[in-house]
Amino acid sequence: MVDSLGDSLDRALEGAFTRRIPQSAQAQVKYLVKQLKGTRAAAQVLGVSQRTVERYVKGQLKRPRQDLRARLESEVRKRWQPQVRARARKKAASTDGLVVSTRARFGFEAAAGTTDDARVRDITQALPPQWADRLFTAREQGADEQQLHQIAADGLAQMYFRANDSRAHGLGVEFTDVERLDIEL
Repeated sequence: MVDSLGDSLDRALEGAFTRRIPQSAQAQVKYLVKQLKGTRAAAQVLGVSQRTVERYVKGQLKRPRQDLRARLESEVRKRWQPQVRARARKKAASTDGLVVSTRARFGFEAAAGTTDDARVRDITQALPPQWADRLFTAREQGADEQQLHQIAADGLAQMYFRANDSRAHGLGVEFTDVERLDIEL
């Protein structure tokens, strides 16, 4: 299964973390309880009872089931070091941009009556800050995977295929059958 573009954006921001997330289940649950301001809210997010959360906080439970462990780690990662995450996002969206590395099927539509059949390509391309900003903004506003893919495709079309609009004007790019997609800051 291919990771989603949104997950790849989150992983890229996690690369900026200055400290590791808490390792034990007890420390992770305590962090979530503190962030969500209560055991009831933490229980709702994790999909367990409030009493179960209280047991993890007290250290009475230590080893969560595999599915709970994955949800717990995911929820902690979402909230871990928000200021560091915001700084990394701002830097990517204002000065650095990001690098998209993908293996996907790309097809083209150019001037009237001409086409180029789609084929699988491996592409690694730096996108300037405005594309990073568009991706992060769309992600925050709840854009679905298809919308994020379209933004990435537009960025790759402009920077890779049209060489920052210095050639192949009007070339439309299709971005489908994504096998791999990674983003780095």
